[in-house]
Amino acid sequence: MVGFVVCEAEERPAWLDALLTDKFFVPCATHETAKKNEKNIFCLDCCRSICPHCLPVHRSHRLLQVRRYVYHDVIRQDDMEKLIDCSYVQAYTTNSAKVLFLNQRPQTRPFKGSGNICGTCERSLQEPYLFCSLACKVDHLINQGKDLAKYLHECDSLALSDFVFAQSEGLKELEEGGHISPNSTLDNTMAFHTSSGSSASGGVGCKTLGCTATTEFVKRRRSGFIGSRTLQRPCAAVTEMAVSFNRRKGIPQRSPLY
Repeated sequence: MVGFVVCEAEERPAWLDALLTDKFFVPCATHETAKKNEKNIFCLDCCRSICPHCLPVHRSHRLLQVRRYVYHDVIRQDDMEKLIDCSYVQAYTTNSAKVLFLNQRPQTRPFKGSGNICGTCERSLQEPYLFCSLACKVDHLINQGKDLAKYLHECDSLALSDFVFAQSEGLKELEEGGHISPNSTLDNTMAFHTSSGSSASGGVGCKTLGCTATTEFVKRRRSGFIGSRTLQRPCAAVTEMAVSFNRRKGIPQRSPLY
């Protein structure tokens, strides 16, 4: 196939062999001191797994994003079908997207019954699926002596979403400068939260609660009246007043009996 290097020893493309044997979600050796350095991306042109910090070097390459589902590596079905025939491989739904397991999962007990099972590892499957993972189908085709090239698809371009690249650029900025990017903003206005959970953001510029509050909300009383008034009192006085409004009425005391 065009664009693929064939691994003659395993009779499957080098990228497919690396995809099924490489380790994902382990720290990247190149960026071992960086944060979020788990390798969750596979580069088809380099036949290796990379982390988000490696993306700038591989931006023009064909890339696959590897995800985790029930503690195992999965790839979106739509992405994998661009590279290989995934028919009869059971798909699972996670985050509104169908995914395929890369490799077979260990089983606690062998399957006993007459239901549908995987043709390679004998895992129980739903109808009409024949394989539980991509590796099981590839191994089955090779064991049957079939030409794997007939099941491969030509794919000259396979890019990640812009959101993934945006995350990579953000990580790069933090790694290089250690400061917030110019596009990010800080809101230095502190909101005063009343006892009812509402926020009064009227320009309360507090420094260790040493300034004055702007607006105090009076809670609804039994008469149904709601009032608000502007105060120029220290924040401590407003806090005490809010606590007094939130204080529950005590147990009524009976008059003594004579």
